[in-house]
Amino acid sequence: MTAVRNSKQQRKSTLLRKILIEYCLTFAGAYEDYPFDDSTTAMRHGGNRRIFALFLNHDGRELLNLKSEPFTALFWRNEFSSVIPGYHMNKVHWNSVILDGTVPDEVIKEMIAESHELTKPKIRKRKIPQDLDKDRDNAW
Repeated sequence: MTAVRNSKQQRKSTLLRKILIEYCLTFAGAYEDYPFDDSTTAMRHGGNRRIFALFLNHDGRELLNLKSEPFTALFWRNEFSSVIPGYHMNKVHWNSVILDGTVPDEVIKEMIAESHELTKPKIRKRKIPQDLDKDRDNAW
């Protein structure tokens, strides 16, 4: 009976993974990459190529690694037993979500959105050369 349950759980986890990959692709500039092997999916930003979501299989469990603010990461770990410190990642800033159906889809999507925001390309302010800045001040 447990083999049937495990098989059913695996199918649910695989389906959830596909749904969440599609959700990740709705973010502007996001793309799917397979940098390690065919079973590890990295969702990246187009601008800086940084990973904001990493789908992987470890010990027969589907995991989703997501970046988070340290306080928020602890909150999610305390809220759900299926949210653990990031597998193969910085344990302060990354969580792994075990895709077993115990964390609501909307919560996972909220976590993905936060990870996307934290890893997006930074907009740099253009620096004005000091001599031009002085001329501008003197004009007034």
